[in-house]
Amino acid sequence: MIYNVLGNTNIKVSKICLGSLTMGPLQRNLSAFEGASLIEYAFDLGINFIDTAELYETYSHIREALKRISRENIVIASKCYAYSKETAKYSFEKALREMDTDYVDIFMLHEQMNEMTIKGHYEAVEYFLEMKAQGRIKAFGISTHYIEGVNAALKYPEIEIVHPITNINGLGIQDGSREQMEQAIRTFKARGGGVFGMKPLGGGNLLSSIDQCFDYIMTQDYIDSIAFGMQSRAEIDYNVRRICGQPISDEIRTKVKQDEKKLQIAEWCTGCGACVKKCDHKALKLINGRATVDRNRCVLCGYWSSVCPEFCIKVY
Repeated sequence: MIYNVLGNTNIKVSKICLGSLTMGPLQRNLSAFEGASLIEYAFDLGINFIDTAELYETYSHIREALKRISRENIVIASKCYAYSKETAKYSFEKALREMDTDYVDIFMLHEQMNEMTIKGHYEAVEYFLEMKAQGRIKAFGISTHYIEGVNAALKYPEIEIVHPITNINGLGIQDGSREQMEQAIRTFKARGGGVFGMKPLGGGNLLSSIDQCFDYIMTQDYIDSIAFGMQSRAEIDYNVRRICGQPISDEIRTKVKQDEKKLQIAEWCTGCGACVKKCDHKALKLINGRATVDRNRCVLCGYWSSVCPEFCIKVY
């Protein structure tokens, strides 16, 4: 496995970060035991970095994994939408309690859009910085789908890490091109910031060009780590072998291809529009009283699942 240090944080992470969203209730809905088994399998292959969030509801999976893996040997990143001291405290203490840990290596504000968004959440930022001073957080950062989010982070030296969308097609970037996002990330990296990307396969939508996606990732020397949503051993095997330049068997390739995912909307959709409002990528809209998906815009994030009152929208 390849390891890098996240910017100036002294946090050493594997080139691959295990994204836990896909194993949780927003997608595959694995049990805590099943999810922990995947985390342990990934760890045995050298992956020491896992990404989660309050929204993902995968804290129980990580808690179970920590019964099998020594806490000091794994790096955990989490995030939340907190905007005040009270909401930040609630989210942070929930993360500690539900993962049964005394600290979180990296804590981030989730889906920050620009400088105004960060300013609007700054009371929460101050709380997280206080927790960092106490040693309960090792580094603070933001996740973002926006170029302006990365540029805004440059104005705040307290933001040590960014977690942006990065893939060969720029799929999911909300306010510009892949090249513009690359430039913003490079500037942040040059400042001493740590970078771990997300959606390298466009949430699964770029699986038909998976080799090109990996070739692109490996040329981006400013990315310390890249988060892949993985929900099977075959996906872990493929990603680890590809990143490490190892041969991939036809059996593994076939299994990964069979795991190709798409957003599915059940026929009982009532057309309430909650998912449309939730989707920042504008991949969902109502047609004839029913939610429909534009697959060219969808990154299979799963966030809309949390607001569907009928549980009719899933990734399979």
